Amino acid sequence: MSLASVFDIAAMGMSVQTVRLNTTASNMANAETTASSEAEAYKARRPVFMAVNPSTGNDFANAFANDGGEASAFGVMVRDIVESESPVAKAYEPNNPMADEQGYVFYSNVNTVEEMADMISASRSFQLNVEMMNTTKSMMQRLLSMGQ
Repeated sequence: MSLASVFDIAAMGMSVQTVRLNTTASNMANAETTASSEAEAYKARRPVFMAVNPSTGNDFANAFANDGGEASAFGVMVRDIVESESPVAKAYEPNNPMADEQGYVFYSNVNTVEEMADMISASRSFQLNVEMMNTTKSMMQRLLSMGQ
């Protein structure tokens, strides 16, 4: 693995953290939405990550292949985005226009405190990947200046 592959690894990390931030933003935007039934209620979404290993022959890893046709970087990718299994909130609000025949309204299962913590974690992970790229760039520049 070359020093240059650090950029591929960091780019993959930044990419998945962007997906994580986007799903968190979507969850936060739908935190207080209502629906007429449990099936229609918004359910929080979570990205599922998968480790990328060149030896597994993963197509995504091969996209980062070097000239020899062999993948050069380990990393991570988004495997899927799944809906939360936690139950949606049910409230008796007969005057709500979204109420069903029995007067119940179904709220999304988004936990805003959990989403804020996830947002902070994703943001920090993204920043760490950027810092890793900057450190690698600095190391490469120092390496080039050693020959002078």
